Amino acid sequence: MMLSLRNSSSHPVSFLLLGIPGLENSHFWIAFPFCVMYAVAVVGNIIVLHVIRTDHTLHQPMYLFLAMLAITDLVLSSSTQPKMLAILWFHAHEIEYHACLIQVFFIHAFSSVESGVLMAMALDRYVAICFPLRHSTILTPSVVGRLGAAVMIRGVLWVSPFCIMISRMPFCFNRVIPQSYCEHMAVLKLVCADTTVNRGYGLFVAFSVAGFDMIVISISYVMILRAVLRLPSGEARLKAFGTCASHICVILALYIPALFSFLTHRFGHHVPRVVHIMFANLYVLAPPMLNPIIYGVRTKQIRDRVWFLLLQKEQMEQKKY
Repeated sequence: MMLSLRNSSSHPVSFLLLGIPGLENSHFWIAFPFCVMYAVAVVGNIIVLHVIRTDHTLHQPMYLFLAMLAITDLVLSSSTQPKMLAILWFHAHEIEYHACLIQVFFIHAFSSVESGVLMAMALDRYVAICFPLRHSTILTPSVVGRLGAAVMIRGVLWVSPFCIMISRMPFCFNRVIPQSYCEHMAVLKLVCADTTVNRGYGLFVAFSVAGFDMIVISISYVMILRAVLRLPSGEARLKAFGTCASHICVILALYIPALFSFLTHRFGHHVPRVVHIMFANLYVLAPPMLNPIIYGVRTKQIRDRVWFLLLQKEQMEQKKY
């Protein structure tokens, strides 16, 4: 496939996404598990949103944050997976320059939003366990809305300079991105100019977003642990820990592949490329797939509501016959 060399400006007309280099002969079959994971992510998060929207008893801070997480997961997974499946199944490797920058923006902005929502959920657990009688007065719907708006604005403001700085830089003749989607560091490697400022800003964003969120999450759970250990009965302690288990699983599902992908991009020169690319794909797909499963299985209110809707649908179908 031949790519257009340049347009009238210094940037290319398009880039070439390779998919998963080294596994080209297996692209067709690799696409199937990724398609299943994407389908689970979309259906699962839509179900979570539907359940929370239709059940007014779930219009509480924990579930409102969960709805924000579901919306973020839908955007994050849908910003990469349709193009990735097109690459693996239909060899649609070319991506237009501006579409690539838009993909960079959505991936990094909504990764920041996801991290921020998890931080807000940790604060919600802290208030619910440490100040149970004041929970509803501290985290009112307006406070929840402002927290959600704050993490969204932070993601947009912090990530927008990525795209603005890259759009003003000249590119080399190499147009090949050796992975499945456009990511900031991968695109930056194609720039024919000094990228020290870009790399420095990328590190600043990574540490200021993930670092701040992880510090807040860690402090929240230290305070939660102290409060739980003071509870008189073992059953009460177990119940309190149970309310946090789902959130901890979701945090690990996001930060482990994200941290691995971040470190290998900058320091993992000896890590096989295929391993790095597979983790990069899991980073944008595993959390959106796992989040609705984890919360659907471990959260009784959501689980019961899903079963109620399924039984209601089955009864309606039986009445037709």
